[in-house]
Amino acid sequence: MQHTIPTGETGPCGEKMAEAVAACVHCGFCLPTCPTYQQLGEEMDSPRGRIFLMKEVLEGGLPVDAAAPYIDRCLGCLSCATACPSGVAYGELITSYRTRAENVRRRTFSQKLLRKLILKTLPYPGRFHLAATGGRLVRPIARLLPRQLATMLALIPGSLPRKEPLPECMPAKGKRRGRVALLAGCAQQVLAPQINVATLRVLAENGIEVVVPRDQGCCGALAAHTGAGKEARAAAKHNINVFPRDVDAIITNAAGCGSGLHEYPLWLAGEPEQEAAGHFAARTVDICQYLHDVGFRPPPPLTTSLPVAYHDACHLAHAQGVRSAPRALLESIGNVQLCELADAEICCGSAGSYSIEQPEIALQLGERKARAIIATGAQMVVTGNIGCLMQIESHLKRLSHPIPILHTIQLIDRAYRAEG
Repeated sequence: MQHTIPTGETGPCGEKMAEAVAACVHCGFCLPTCPTYQQLGEEMDSPRGRIFLMKEVLEGGLPVDAAAPYIDRCLGCLSCATACPSGVAYGELITSYRTRAENVRRRTFSQKLLRKLILKTLPYPGRFHLAATGGRLVRPIARLLPRQLATMLALIPGSLPRKEPLPECMPAKGKRRGRVALLAGCAQQVLAPQINVATLRVLAENGIEVVVPRDQGCCGALAAHTGAGKEARAAAKHNINVFPRDVDAIITNAAGCGSGLHEYPLWLAGEPEQEAAGHFAARTVDICQYLHDVGFRPPPPLTTSLPVAYHDACHLAHAQGVRSAPRALLESIGNVQLCELADAEICCGSAGSYSIEQPEIALQLGERKARAIIATGAQMVVTGNIGCLMQIESHLKRLSHPIPILHTIQLIDRAYRAEG
């Protein structure tokens, strides 16, 4: 797409944004894979429509606020990037654009309040646990609250699991084959702390020593993908400083977090830490990909046949390109029968804080994904992201089909423990 974007005036990511715009040839291959285009049928709610809008804003021909509703409705799922034959770096474009636009756009008081509430709560496990506990108490009056706040309350589970303190170091079982550091995550520590515990056990079972840095913080993805660039950069710099350098890899077990860590060089473009960010991102790998690459010890077969629906988390499949590794690990467990979903590339509607900020679309996408799962006849759902897990679980219950849903690593952990 031709453009006249003044790259020298659009910040350190100006060139990358311009390159992404120029790469788009308006072919339309992205349309069938875009969740919002599929739901709304509006050109400006498609990737190529949004690229045009961002180009117009960056050129100075369109006010930021005129494009904002369409840009805000983008989930950032990156299914368009997978489908694009021209290699448009849509993720780099929209993340950089949102950061730039946030500095000049106008928001209502309620929008500012909601954003502050999200950014000051979700990335902090202690605060989030307190807020979730309090939220359950006020749920009976949810109908009296603004729609978005009521949506936040609806997403809180009926009960929170007990906290699972993690050791600073989990030794390998048997001969040590590797040493890694684990990103523990934020919301996951509150909503499903057993995922981290299972991760440590499975890595140890495969001869991997795991370090859990005590001073680590939020990955910053929630901030970056909503345009809060300052907060995202601070999170990235902090983690780069506190994670050890003498490890083979930095392991993530939440797709959104892993995708965020890979974006550190983009967030810190033009900063003194840019080179360090590149090294950090290069060492970051999803737990399933790491196990697959290092040589996975298959657990014993399950005692009975188990049809399992595997849901591709967008920021695992599209953002990180991790598709085959989780399936290979699951298929290595005897009696697990993998069930593929129809329209698997379509987002479930979780997308970080999207289900709070755009509840109507998130509701439609969540129901669509739940129905696709039910249609497989699976008796369990497995995925690689805490947000997807909570979204799908909620919608399966809404459809009166509450089958178990686990993180991929949890099913592997269960198989190992059955062996003992």
